[in-house]
Amino acid sequence: MLDDDGVRADVSGRKQRSNAEKRAAAMAHGMWGPAPPSEYTPPHLPSTPSSLSPTMSLTNCRFYEEKYPEIDSFVMVNVKQIAEMGAYVKLLEYDNIDGMILLSELSRRRIRSIQKLIRVGRNEVVVVLRVDKEKGYIDLSKRRVSPEDIVKCEERYNKGKVVHSIMRHVAEKTGTPIEDLYQDIGWPLNKKYGHASDAFKLSITNPDIWNEVTFKSDVIKDELQSYISKRLTPQPTKVRADVEVACFGYEGIDAVKTALRTAEAKSTGETQVKVKLVSPPLYVLTCQTLDKAIGIEVLKAAIKEIKANIDGAGGSCVVKMEPKAVTENDDAELQKLMDQRERENQEISGDEDDSESDEGAVAAAE
Repeated sequence: MLDDDGVRADVSGRKQRSNAEKRAAAMAHGMWGPAPPSEYTPPHLPSTPSSLSPTMSLTNCRFYEEKYPEIDSFVMVNVKQIAEMGAYVKLLEYDNIDGMILLSELSRRRIRSIQKLIRVGRNEVVVVLRVDKEKGYIDLSKRRVSPEDIVKCEERYNKGKVVHSIMRHVAEKTGTPIEDLYQDIGWPLNKKYGHASDAFKLSITNPDIWNEVTFKSDVIKDELQSYISKRLTPQPTKVRADVEVACFGYEGIDAVKTALRTAEAKSTGETQVKVKLVSPPLYVLTCQTLDKAIGIEVLKAAIKEIKANIDGAGGSCVVKMEPKAVTENDDAELQKLMDQRERENQEISGDEDDSESDEGAVAAAE
């Protein structure tokens, strides 16, 4: 009679044999093994796997130092073919090496339509079940991936794409094999900073990071720093809020002006608050900032100051639009509104002038 450990070992052995039998069946049908270049290799990639290339490539390399993913790690793949036994995929972070998702690992539920679960050409987050480095087999699972795992993997993959794009640019500009750049720059920064992408962004404000990197030439260093500055320098975000400020008390317009000045006084060295009149009583508060969250908090504090001041004078402040990041389209809409209000004011002013001239004409006639 088997004890608990024996039962678990027996069940584990059965699963391994079952998966091995499935792979063997797939191989017998010509479904598991290196994919034919004409079917599975994108036209811009070499038909020979990078690990077998006689010369190092300028543009193709894995994102990480390890040639194969670790078991239980999450990876991004691209689906190349759906077959009877499962789906062929390419591991995008590992220089497009082959992997396979067996049919039983596609979903926890009964599969009614494979096309609804997985499609050719789509990127998917999967978990690594087994890796046979000698034969090049990588078994993957889609059904064991949680939504949280997908978010984390996508975030890491997007960072990796940014780094790879920069590395490829430098490789092409300097004629340096991209794997050399990863060995000298990318992978060491991954170890020290968690991800080279974070180190690249930090280097914009802290160039001392490059003192830790050994460059093969100044040409590589200059090209890398120049391109990072172009690609990763953060662009200022415009934050805006709309408020209606009015005071019908004794101080009137003076109270409004004083309240709005307190908003501008909330400016900091990095974030300057500006107040612009659309048409009474509507005003727009704006600021430019590299950190959207900070900009929103600054405008919230400015609105709080306006309310405190105008309430004390017997006036009111009504927020028509809460602080938020705005786009060029939002600015264009605001400009249209301001132009429209200005035309309306001019028409009213013109009517008043006509009325005064009519009165003058009547008086002269009398």
